[in-house]
Amino acid sequence: MKPPPRLQSLIEEGLIDSVVRQLMSGKEAMVFVVRCGDDTRCAKIYKEANNRSFRQAVDYTENRKVKNSRSARAMAKGSKFGRQEQEAAWQSAEVDALYRLAAAGVRVPQPYNFHDGVLLMELVTDAHGDAAPRLNDVAFTPEQALAHHATLIAEVVRMLCAGVVHGDLSEFNILLAHTPGADGAEGVDEPVIIDLPQAVDAAGNNHAQRMLLRDVANLRDFFGQFAPALLRTDYGPEIWSLYHSGLLSNDSVLTGHFVRAQASVDMQAVLREIDDARAEDAARRLRMQMGG
Repeated sequence: MKPPPRLQSLIEEGLIDSVVRQLMSGKEAMVFVVRCGDDTRCAKIYKEANNRSFRQAVDYTENRKVKNSRSARAMAKGSKFGRQEQEAAWQSAEVDALYRLAAAGVRVPQPYNFHDGVLLMELVTDAHGDAAPRLNDVAFTPEQALAHHATLIAEVVRMLCAGVVHGDLSEFNILLAHTPGADGAEGVDEPVIIDLPQAVDAAGNNHAQRMLLRDVANLRDFFGQFAPALLRTDYGPEIWSLYHSGLLSNDSVLTGHFVRAQASVDMQAVLREIDDARAEDAARRLRMQMGG
């Protein structure tokens, strides 16, 4: 197919040889299958901010560091240059997260290059060499659901131990990839986590806990359709409690249960607040009647 203008520069730079087809168009990017020598990879073209349905919400960009002080000042002021720098920082967030997580052993696509707003990375495939399906396109047996859920909980833990929270994890951004068996043995299908521009720093973002709990709840709710026993689990608070206490590791044994501390309640203070609210409401109504 004719290369999109944004991929032409990668062809000219010799980073890719040809464009095979468009793979998908999502809320923040378009993805194309490309050829690089003997390898088939994918190229993710990030959409400009005004063409994205997903906005750079402050919850995600909070405390993201920018090394260049001039860029940081411009971003704070909201100038045209600052908006351009903010866009570049948003795009590079996924690249940074991918390299960081791949180094930590998390199952993510292998990144190869980032050039002119295009991320070149591994094409995750199924047993036939085609693009791997998303979890939401696959039905599972209860046993498969339990196994994949356990794998993904371990990946969430591995990500958190590397200091990263996905922030938008669900069945829509996890692929079911095929891993060939060794020496002719039958291969297995395993989940691969994708779409990381919303990833946040676990220690530096005030919303990281809420995002992690939501990510884990999404996994529970999806796989719970196939294995209802999962709907009674509570891995998110357990994982965060261990992390917050400095006890979380890749080898942590999780139970899926979490007992929340029951804080003592000062009933007298609660009753005083109720009385104060009633008195304030009565006074407000009186003022309205006098004003009328």
